[in-house]
Parts: sequence; structure tokens; C-alpha cells
Amino acid sequence: MEGELIRGAAYRGTRQFTQHEARTAEATGFTAATDDYAERGIDLNEQLVRNKPATFFMRVRGDAMVGAGIFDGDVVVVDRSLSPASGRVVIATLNGEMLIRRLEKTFNKVRLVPETPRLAAIDVDPDADFSVWGVVTYAIHAL
Repeated sequence: MEGELIRGAAYRGTRQFTQHEARTAEATGFTAATDDYAERGIDLNEQLVRNKPATFFMRVRGDAMVGAGIFDGDVVVVDRSLSPASGRVVIATLNGEMLIRRLEKTFNKVRLVPETPRLAAIDVDPDADFSVWGVVTYAIHAL
């Protein structure tokens, strides 16, 4: 026995598999438990963007939407392809000013409603230069 080198297990099985082939190998036993949960990294574009050509990221300034969980400095994801329905948070332009507000549409009236008691709702005059630029789909903020 002296001088004999031990190079591995005596039984080598009927096939040889590398670590990368273990998932598809027809072998007995188990792979590592963490292999079942292995995923690739999270792609925020995949998670947050439904229509790439129509989606924009904008940084919010001001506290008009704090009640909706959108704070000063947050980044909002805005989709321009979505219809601006009543109750949705929108980016609107009113007389050349860009605003983030909750859209409120009734039969003959359009209002832009802030989510803070410090600001008043804006009744949009039918003759005003008004348009909904896009619909906010997500807000991203640091903790």
C-alpha cells in the first residue's frame, strides 16, 4: 500500500457527468436544494415596462401626490399608450405646465386632483391648453 495514490472513489457508476449536466442527467440522488430556486437576475424593464416605445421614466418634484405614495424625488414609470381613465394618476400638461395628479372625469367636467390637503383640485377649463401626457403605472422611491 505504500506509495499507492488514491485518486477517487472506487465506484464510478456507468456514466460520467459534469456539474452542469446534473440537471439533465438520469442519475440517482439529488442535486443541490438551491438549484430548484436558481433564477437569473431581476430585469426591471421586464417587470415594469409593458410597452417599451411608449414608456418613460420621470423624476417627481413636489409633494402633490404624497397621499398616493409618490414623494418628492421619486421616479415614476409613465406609459403613454394607456387610456387616461378617471381615477388614474396621470402626467398632464396644462397651459404649458407639466403636472402629476389624479384624473377625475365626469360627464362634462375634468379635474386634476392632488393627493395632499395642502393643494386644491384644478378644474380644467374646456378652452385651456390641456392634454394628458401619460398614465403613471409605477412609482419607485428609496427608503
